[in-house]
Amino acid sequence: MKRFRNGEIWGFEAQAPTGPADGVVLGVDGGTTSTVCVCLPAAGPLPDPLPILSRAIGGCSNHNSVGENAARETLEEVMAQALSKACYSRKAVRAVCLAVSGVNHPTDQQRILDWLRDIFPNSVKFYVENDAVAALASGTMGKLHGCVLIAGTGTIAYGFTEDGKEARAAGAGPVLGDWGSGYGIAAQALTAVIRAHDGRGPQTKLTKSILDMLELPSPDELIGWTYADPSWARIAALVPIVISTAEDGDEVANRILSDSVQELADSIIAVVRRLRLCGEDGKEAFPLVMVGGVLEANKRWDIGKEVVNCVSKIFPGALPIRPELEPALIPLKYRFYNNKYWAPHQLLSSRGI
Repeated sequence: MKRFRNGEIWGFEAQAPTGPADGVVLGVDGGTTSTVCVCLPAAGPLPDPLPILSRAIGGCSNHNSVGENAARETLEEVMAQALSKACYSRKAVRAVCLAVSGVNHPTDQQRILDWLRDIFPNSVKFYVENDAVAALASGTMGKLHGCVLIAGTGTIAYGFTEDGKEARAAGAGPVLGDWGSGYGIAAQALTAVIRAHDGRGPQTKLTKSILDMLELPSPDELIGWTYADPSWARIAALVPIVISTAEDGDEVANRILSDSVQELADSIIAVVRRLRLCGEDGKEAFPLVMVGGVLEANKRWDIGKEVVNCVSKIFPGALPIRPELEPALIPLKYRFYNNKYWAPHQLLSSRGI
């Protein structure tokens, strides 16, 4: 077990008690916009709602967005902060359950596991999965069956059959075309402003809206602003301006949102077809979990509702679900405290997957 940055992150442990005999567990929801860690008692069964001892919030922990070192630093900081706020040291930790965006391959899981083993005692157990898996479980009471759409800074559609088959669509990052995501919507809006300025595209109210928000005098300044810090979350933060401009009647902004709805619906449709979640006749019921800020309703634009409408035209059995439990609690509630869920996935021991 190591102390990083000369003990700066874990320096509080010199005064922190070891903790209760039953210990504590950490649940982490790591996204492209923010990362949340919650600390709970390890003893179960626990009452509902779960007794959260502490919560810590950090920035992006998607290694594809900010790089592996920055992502790990964020994860380590929120885990340390949660333990510090709860007045416990790492010796009290019994399990760490991470649901992190950017975990797309077993090699991604293994790298995080190897890193976690350097931080925590040998007895700690680990669970590492893509955040889409936790998001699906949040809407299905922990049972991995159905399809989930996440549409925040990034986007991904992920599905599971009852016998454990899985499939995904999108989630490859902005360079490979996460259109429909917050980043995708905002990037298209920025492109529309530049095209209008050049005379290559129609004029749009997005020009004034975006320049006013960023306090820039000219579209020419957008180039410097964009590449000064092209982090995904920073670009995606422009989405509310795109939506408000669309609601103000701008044709370009409305077309961007309409295209995004179709892209998100296409991702769901691809997953459902590959897994045959709709049954042989295409009409069987299946849960469709909807998660992410892009899918929240606004005054006149409700992207989530429009996506469901598109999907339902093809798969009338789609049952949309908006989960209420916060994602950081999902792997704890349905994997650590209740082992009957999330099969065939297993809680990862400190000795390997």
